[in-house]
Amino acid sequence: MTVQSARDDAVLQGLRRHLRPLPAAAAADAALMARIARSRIALLGEASHGSHEFYAERADLTRKLIAEHGFRAVVVEADWPDAGRVNRYVRGLSDDPDAATALSGFERFPTWMWRNTVVRDFVEWLRAHNRGRPPAHQAGFYGMDLYSLFRSVDAVLGYLDQADPESAQRARARYACFDHYAQDGQAYGYAAGLGMKASCEDGVIQQLRELNLRATEALPVSRQDRDDLFFAQQNARLVRNAEEYYRTLLRGRVSSWNLRDAHMVETLQALEKHLAGNDGPPRMAVWAHNSHLGDASATEMGEQGEWNVGQLARDRWGPDAVLVGFSTHHGTVTAASEWNGPGERKRVRAGLQGSHEDLFHQSGQPRFWLPLADDAALAALLSQRRLQRAIGVIYQPRTERQSHYFQTRLPLQFDAMIHIDTTHALEPLVPPPQWHTGEPPETYPWGL
Repeated sequence: MTVQSARDDAVLQGLRRHLRPLPAAAAADAALMARIARSRIALLGEASHGSHEFYAERADLTRKLIAEHGFRAVVVEADWPDAGRVNRYVRGLSDDPDAATALSGFERFPTWMWRNTVVRDFVEWLRAHNRGRPPAHQAGFYGMDLYSLFRSVDAVLGYLDQADPESAQRARARYACFDHYAQDGQAYGYAAGLGMKASCEDGVIQQLRELNLRATEALPVSRQDRDDLFFAQQNARLVRNAEEYYRTLLRGRVSSWNLRDAHMVETLQALEKHLAGNDGPPRMAVWAHNSHLGDASATEMGEQGEWNVGQLARDRWGPDAVLVGFSTHHGTVTAASEWNGPGERKRVRAGLQGSHEDLFHQSGQPRFWLPLADDAALAALLSQRRLQRAIGVIYQPRTERQSHYFQTRLPLQFDAMIHIDTTHALEPLVPPPQWHTGEPPETYPWGL
């Protein structure tokens, strides 16, 4: 046995003494729920954008946070306008007949990320929970991503057309700078970044400042008027940040990643201020990928200069933010083979030898969680850097080590980790033919 093998065996034996087996539903674990419910900002991750169990467990945890612990906002890695339509539905303010229709606004790739059976059922539950409650005690559904540049432009103009037609004319003149890019943010970013076309930066900043000023000078109005103004204000903020994001794409991944995650935290802060009531700031559940919600300073991402929502949340909210990660060893996942490709039901390879996934699999427990922030001996045991898998909307098993693994120090990355050894593909509301067919079992052998 090599020195490394002996060390790994010792870690495995120690791990078995610290892991907490989970019941059939993680939300039924009283200790786990108590740990999450102590927070004001519960960041609930996922190791892929297409695993049913991650979505289902996260939804169950959030139901309990809302129903029993007073959480009033679910903030997801999704575009603000599309989530806004769902928010109106769960509050009983839209004409959408059901959750599936309310979710149909999520048309941008990857549609399965939010248009799936788990989110549909959660949205119906949230609407039922809110029914009969006063607006101040309802729970909302919000997006915090920044890809919806052009839809957010339309939303700002739609609001001002109704609220102030003269201001709408000024906004149209400012946003006209984007008219030549056929609703393509990357095309704008390349043209502006290379100096081929004038930047729209000044105009979008002026428009955001005007809406911010409108918000500070607004006379007392109904709650709905206040919500509508905030919705437009946040769309203007998104346009401003997305404009900068697309211009930074040419500067590389680090700059654009940092801008995107900074926008997400800025959205959380804006929501916190907007939703604050007589009982203080709201408690919020945040749904996003592990790579956004685990503290980047504990990972190889941080060593490359990236920060993320989890790191910034700890900086902003300290112990009031709890970071919960998810992991799996094998199973199936809904993912594409290339950007803008159809969702496929793909086989997830067994975790690489020496990775966190491999270590957890060897424990022999199919479902468990680790209290990383509350167990010093466990944190010391897992302090060594190990590989961790991240599957986004694309899964490339042939280049899995290069495409989907990075080094992390788990006890510094998350406050708690939930491991589900075998997971299954998330079911899209409208599965493409490729999803039903699935991946041929011989395509990616388990043993490679």
